[in-house]
Amino acid sequence: MGGPLFPCGRVSRRGFLHQAGGGFFGVAMGALWAEAGEIQDADLHGPHFPPRAKSVIFLFMCGGVSHIDTFDPKDNKWAGKLIDAVGFGDNNAAMRRPVIACHRTFTRHGQSGIPVSDWFPHVGGVIDEVAVVRSMWCHEGNHFPAVIETCTGHRGRAFDHPTFGSWVSYALGTANKNLPTFVNLGRASSPVQLTGGYLGAGAAATPFQPGETPIPNLKPPRGGTAAERDRQLQALQELNREFREHHAIESDIAARAGAYELAARMQLAAPKVVDLSGEPQHVKELYGIGEPATDDFGRQLLLARRLSEQGVRFVQVCHAGGGNGGWDAHGDIETHGPLCRATDKPIAGLIRDLKQRGLLDETLVVWSSEFGRSPWSQNTTGRDHNPRGYTAWMAGGGVKGGVVHGATDDVGYKAVEAPHYYSDLHATILHQLGLDHAKMEIEVLGRTMRLVEKEEGKGPIRAILG
Repeated sequence: MGGPLFPCGRVSRRGFLHQAGGGFFGVAMGALWAEAGEIQDADLHGPHFPPRAKSVIFLFMCGGVSHIDTFDPKDNKWAGKLIDAVGFGDNNAAMRRPVIACHRTFTRHGQSGIPVSDWFPHVGGVIDEVAVVRSMWCHEGNHFPAVIETCTGHRGRAFDHPTFGSWVSYALGTANKNLPTFVNLGRASSPVQLTGGYLGAGAAATPFQPGETPIPNLKPPRGGTAAERDRQLQALQELNREFREHHAIESDIAARAGAYELAARMQLAAPKVVDLSGEPQHVKELYGIGEPATDDFGRQLLLARRLSEQGVRFVQVCHAGGGNGGWDAHGDIETHGPLCRATDKPIAGLIRDLKQRGLLDETLVVWSSEFGRSPWSQNTTGRDHNPRGYTAWMAGGGVKGGVVHGATDDVGYKAVEAPHYYSDLHATILHQLGLDHAKMEIEVLGRTMRLVEKEEGKGPIRAILG
């Protein structure tokens, strides 16, 4: 565990440099400063044991996907019957609500025979690569608190907890000095999904935009040569070095200076990464690029693969974010249909593409949402929020394929078989990256902060690990 973090002005220069470059895992900034000669023998601690995965592509469906209509089939024998909905509603009063029928057709796919909804036929085609966990749960039943809980591992904002990708960035540092360690694609539901919190700005997500210009202002001015750009970069590094000698105590300023240095390097390296024009047509077709329903998300996932391939540790892809999230289906569960069509082919294409390139074994693909949806109706054909039981799944990165773990009850309301609090998903991802979740802690203002709280989770979901 690293040294305590103090407000600016209460730590020595030596103490700050130790914290930034040596401390509990160090930060990506430590690597940048070491490269410039600012920190001697800087040590990013890296994995605790040999990792199975080198990178993570985390697919976050914003708004709460109905597990009942996608990956957790139930028969309709309860349809129309009233069941107890304890703890739901504005005042958490006991109530009874009618179960609504699921109108999806589930087909068994692959050698594993795992049933998948007709809303995800392409994912069904790669289900033998997937470990489906049907017994996830969390506490919070409203969107913003649930996003905080599932992204940071904590409830509420009493402390500025960092998002999960920031912990990975902080722990492992950069694998490519010319690209960020943690990238977000797509519109998030909340700024919390991007924050470095008390781990600092150096661990926060770098947002990439969808469309033709993923990184604004990336291209250097016209007319300059590569040699001139190299000289400019060297001058920038020298100015930053001199600046740090006088202002090393200011962590926010140091992080900003490092960000500018990274941006300068990205001007040379990132254009090639974000340019999809050189990808073969058959690869673009895998992701649904060029098709109206799938083009946008397909481009994001192809970019995610390219970023991961170039050493970006954690790529978070948010789908249908903003507000409560597009997957929020109170009015009519059929609103899931277009969202599934937009994501199904690109997700399957990502898995197929990684496998054919020999990258699936070292790339962990994770699919989740902030909670599931209830078996009962809300507004006749919609489903309410349900944190008591829902589905997440993983593929690649040393995870077993073609397996189902855990279960919800007969109506899909509550996780009853091998229930896993959301932190178990975090612990599993960390384990595949070679990190011990129990050691992911840091002292902040005299208080020990942990990514995974001991009283809730069970640790990695070992039943799905290869």
